[in-house]
Formats: sequence, structure tokens, C-alpha cells
Amino acid sequence: MIWTSRRLLDLAMSPIALYRYIRYRGYMDNESVIVALGALAQATRLDAFRLLVRHEPEGLPAGEVAKALDVPQNTMSVHLATLARAGLVTSERRSRIINYRADLDALRSVMLFLVKDCCGGRAELCHPLADELLACRAA
Repeated sequence: MIWTSRRLLDLAMSPIALYRYIRYRGYMDNESVIVALGALAQATRLDAFRLLVRHEPEGLPAGEVAKALDVPQNTMSVHLATLARAGLVTSERRSRIINYRADLDALRSVMLFLVKDCCGGRAELCHPLADELLACRAA
């Protein structure tokens, strides 16, 4: 493959490269949040992501995710790839098995982006949301 400047620019602006840049910089923008929310805007992908969140930090092999959700393995591979391109999951090959993990830092970044300007800067109005989130964490 010939690496032209256009190809390098395309690679640099891929969702994965964009996500890595955002993660390094510590903030998200509208486009990266839209990509993440778009990946979650499908029932099977949302279920898969929630399953992976429940199995943190160990993660799950792709086959177990497919089996748990009663989805064909090839279909689940496509869904997991979509979540990976959005930066919401990471994968690690272990011999023939690919283990997937939810990226909790990415989830945190999306959630913070969504509530950053919550209640117009009046923190007292956000307490019910914060209390409910903290109660989930304690349980």
C-alpha cells in the first residue's frame, strides 16, 4: 500500500484514532459522542455493552457474549467491531479467542459530556442524579 498524505490524513481521522486523541486530551466533542451513542443506539449492541460492563475487569470472549445474548457469532462480531470503532470496547487476542472488555473511561467521558452543563451550573439541582448514580455504585 502506498502511504500518500491523503491516506495518512484518513487514517488520522478514523474513529479509533480520533477516540485515542480525545482520550489522551481528556475531553470529548460532539462528533465522538455521536459516534459512541450511535453505536449504542441498537438493541444488541447496547445489551452487549451492558453485559461487558457487568463483567469488568475480566471481560468476556466474543463467543460467550454471543451465547449469552443468543446471537449468531458472526453477527456478534460485527456488533462488537462497531462498539470497538466507537471506542467503547477493547479487545485482546488470547490464542484463538478474542476477549472483549468495556472501556469504562470512554463510558465515563460520554456520561460527563452529557451532564457537564447539567442544571445550568446549579449543582443542587443535580444532586438527585448524583445520589442515584452513587447508590448504584455502592450496591
